[in-house]
Amino acid sequence: MPEHRRVLLNGAVVETVREGDELLAGDGRRVRADDAVHLPPVTPTKIIAVHLNHRSRVEEFQIKLSATPTYFHKPTSSLNAHRGEVVRPEGCKWLNYEGEVAIVIGRTCRNVLPTEAGEYIAGYTVANDFGLHDFRDTDAGSMLRVKGSDTLCPLGPGVVTGWDFRGKYLRTYVNGTLAQDGSTDEMEWDMHYLVADIARTITLYPGDVLLSGTPANSRPVRPGDLVEVEVEGLGRLANRVVSGPAAIRTDLGAQPTESEEVLSTALGGDWEFRGIRSPRRG
Repeated sequence: MPEHRRVLLNGAVVETVREGDELLAGDGRRVRADDAVHLPPVTPTKIIAVHLNHRSRVEEFQIKLSATPTYFHKPTSSLNAHRGEVVRPEGCKWLNYEGEVAIVIGRTCRNVLPTEAGEYIAGYTVANDFGLHDFRDTDAGSMLRVKGSDTLCPLGPGVVTGWDFRGKYLRTYVNGTLAQDGSTDEMEWDMHYLVADIARTITLYPGDVLLSGTPANSRPVRPGDLVEVEVEGLGRLANRVVSGPAAIRTDLGAQPTESEEVLSTALGGDWEFRGIRSPRRG
């Protein structure tokens, strides 16, 4: 299956195709994949993510899944790439990984059936839908800062075309230790359904990205941790967590908190005070 990667080659943005351990540019230049400076593999106009989709995640929180998907938006300024650094701002503690499959749109898509949606998908890539849960109390509805802060949407290494999403494993590793072990078969709504659902009211353009949900065991990571997401047939996306160089301003706006909602979400329902949970647990 062809895999396309965007890299920075001698100061220029270059589209390449992977050939074994090398990346081949259209002008014939080659670079070792391990030596390449990767960029996000697509340039979307929007990034849309489903809150809950994997049954193991629903069971982890002991909640009832809604009858239809719900979504949130990650701004394009949150984009990151393979081997890019993920910044945990100074003063924040609850930064969680979420390994996912990302759908990449290939053609302008509006008002299509699920049976037609595959014709509008260019391919798939690996995603890590990082969440900064310190802001969950104020942004729980929109998830804007929780999921949309800078660097919190790594994608890559490349976009794979002709990939069948059925029956594929999805695994996340933290410092080499398996942390999430899921499958696309545990998704309540498959890739074609998600595309068709969103396209009922929102036009999807080439390069747009839909994140399809994460399995159980999303947990906090710290500066220095290496987080890798591997999806069968799509490759392995690696990112290092670093500490932000400066604290978030304290003279305006909501501040990071450690409420029951924050801790319960960040720790996967392990917090002793469960309370009443929202179904929106992206």
